[in-house]
Amino acid sequence: MTGSAMAKSVNQATQAKAKADAVGQARALAPEVPARIGSTPATKFRGNPEIFGRLVEDHDKHRALLAMIEATAPNDPARKALFEEFVRDVHGHAAAEEQALWSTVMRNPETTEFARHAVGDHHKLDKLMADAAARDITSPGWLTHFATLKDEYLEHILEEETEQFLEAEKVLSEADQRYMRKVFERRKKAEKAAAVIEKKIALKPVA
Repeated sequence: MTGSAMAKSVNQATQAKAKADAVGQARALAPEVPARIGSTPATKFRGNPEIFGRLVEDHDKHRALLAMIEATAPNDPARKALFEEFVRDVHGHAAAEEQALWSTVMRNPETTEFARHAVGDHHKLDKLMADAAARDITSPGWLTHFATLKDEYLEHILEEETEQFLEAEKVLSEADQRYMRKVFERRKKAEKAAAVIEKKIALKPVA
């Protein structure tokens, strides 16, 4: 095996392990519920030890939680537990991401719009999570509202992983990225612990 082929193989193995570990975090909450997330967008950041790899780790956990929630029956207690974990984890993730990454990236004129778009998506997702939380989770129709949240979240993290992170990386040094991961870890723990599951039905489509 050539050096380049070996490097590629190691990278693929690292990415596969990172994805499996992230999915495992979700599965540990309800081992009996399948977590079929299928293929995920290709990203060079999965398994990266700095800020972007850490964010993708959370994204993969969230992909698994979404798949697991969708796989539950209306009266399955796991549905409520998984949904509440998803909401709290996303709240903590988004707040910490804004503090550790986007607050800095937004100050650079070259990447301001990418940062604004990401933060704007967070606000939209807050409304969709509040709408889903306000509805009867045991109702057969709840998954219809949940599907909107799921689709919007998956689109958001797709854009981050394939566009916004790539642009942000261009204006950050490796030292910046290492430091941002430390900030993210600290802030996510605090933000998730303080997260409140808001409940507010959206009277019109969330834009």
